[in-house]
Amino acid sequence: MTAEQPIARAAQAPQSPVAIGLVPSILSADFSRLGEQVREAEEAGVQRIQIDVMDGHFVPNITMGPLIVEAVRRSTSLPLEAHLMITNPEHYIEAFARAGADVIIVHQETCPHLHRIVQQIKEAGKQAGVALNPSSPIWLLEDILSLLDLVLIMTVNPGFGGQEFIPETLPKIARLRQQLTERQLHCDLEVDGGINEHTAPLVVRAGANLLVAGSAVYNRRESVAAAVERLRRALALT
Repeated sequence: MTAEQPIARAAQAPQSPVAIGLVPSILSADFSRLGEQVREAEEAGVQRIQIDVMDGHFVPNITMGPLIVEAVRRSTSLPLEAHLMITNPEHYIEAFARAGADVIIVHQETCPHLHRIVQQIKEAGKQAGVALNPSSPIWLLEDILSLLDLVLIMTVNPGFGGQEFIPETLPKIARLRQQLTERQLHCDLEVDGGINEHTAPLVVRAGANLLVAGSAVYNRRESVAAAVERLRRALALT
């Protein structure tokens, strides 16, 4: 399969019938004025804020923890997603729940007892999400899909912002949307990685309804409001 084939198929796919939401990732934000940048995103009308947590083990980078979630929580009333790209996430669910995360996302690849961790998240009163790396098939979630509030399809290999979108993930997004529709499950389908004005329409046509964007929103070339509007204009053409 060439890289152009999944892109061509996505371009021909019917538009997703669900509402589309933009989710800025603060991984690309200016941390010297983090609160201001979060508020700018909220004023621009985004739906959520994502906080990428990396431990240097599951992924090579090291980023932020519950204290950053607490700081962001004080800056916005928007729902917060904690995307845990860490080993042994079960040890940290309570800390991120107390810090103010509304949605806690763990990786299937780090959770041998995934059902137990999903239950742990729900018992903490939070929405439960599971992420899949680009090479992980969606059948891994088949038996637990009905328990999830969100599935995150990584469209880059996790660990760093600003990577190139992997077009071969588009068929996986489409297959997952088909499963959710056929099973009548009310579960968000989120994508993360390489999302910009060119790739956003492709993932929406494939079936995604939540789009995480880091460097496309926090890019220092334009205001956050202008960046969000640019993405919205691109989505209006789908």
